[in-house]
Amino acid sequence: MGAGHSHDHGHSHGHSHSPANYGPAFAIGVVLNLAFVGVEAVAGFLSGSMALIADAGHNLSDVLSLALAWGASVLARRPAAGRFTYGFKSSTILAALANAGLLLVAIGGIAFETLQRIDQPPAVEGRTMMIVAGVGILINAGTALLFFRGRKHDINIRGAFLHMAADALVSLGVVVAGAAILMTGAHWIDPLTSLVIVLVIAWGTWGLLKDSLKLALNAVPGHIDEGAVRAHLAGLPGVTAVHDLHIWPMSTTEAALTAHLVIPGGHPGDAFLRDLSHTLDHDFGICHSTVQIENGSDCGLGHDHK
Repeated sequence: MGAGHSHDHGHSHGHSHSPANYGPAFAIGVVLNLAFVGVEAVAGFLSGSMALIADAGHNLSDVLSLALAWGASVLARRPAAGRFTYGFKSSTILAALANAGLLLVAIGGIAFETLQRIDQPPAVEGRTMMIVAGVGILINAGTALLFFRGRKHDINIRGAFLHMAADALVSLGVVVAGAAILMTGAHWIDPLTSLVIVLVIAWGTWGLLKDSLKLALNAVPGHIDEGAVRAHLAGLPGVTAVHDLHIWPMSTTEAALTAHLVIPGGHPGDAFLRDLSHTLDHDFGICHSTVQIENGSDCGLGHDHK
């Protein structure tokens, strides 16, 4: 290491930002929705309603998405070991991305079926549609409520919430369509309602997909202002320069930071690092921080490029 440079490292972990345990919620959601898939499929076969059968297939994909999110939340709580020095926290990001993909597949399936029905809408049993879809509203909305609280803080949980909320919306649309068909006898109402539902689900899915891709590419998490963090570091006592600042998501709930701070006067002491760690955690939501202190502005390790 070149003369005139000192490289002191301060590494800290703030208070725990581990994902909340939604295991019971996932278990309830999987069991209820799997049971409903069976009921809906049987009702579809008995009534001859392809709409109900198709929706049962869609709900089955949602059971898979719940299981996927559940598995990721369990993995995220496992400690780091061996080659996985970060543990399996990033599995929640992969699950959120996969769930966005599953939603897109579901949207494509509903849209394809809708387009098939627009020209020649088949006769459907409105009363059966309303009864079965009404049960679906209760189950899907109830499951969505289990994830309502965590949807703003964890996009993996938001993915589960959106799946269930979308299903409740689909079921509501089916109830409305069934009632309209009973009153008017106009079977074209069914595909038209499905088309509206597709557009609503697509709107919510786009946000989930965009946020998931950003996290997968190690972008700064949306709740963290990189400029504000940089300004805070640059304004610390004795700091003359900040470079190699990196902020990235370790999971859908945790963020990490590394930075080089140039302090010509030398290492400011452990208290400085403890206070900085607390501020990064408390004020910016960065619970894992590693800071390198340098006494010169050119350490040969690379600088940020704007």
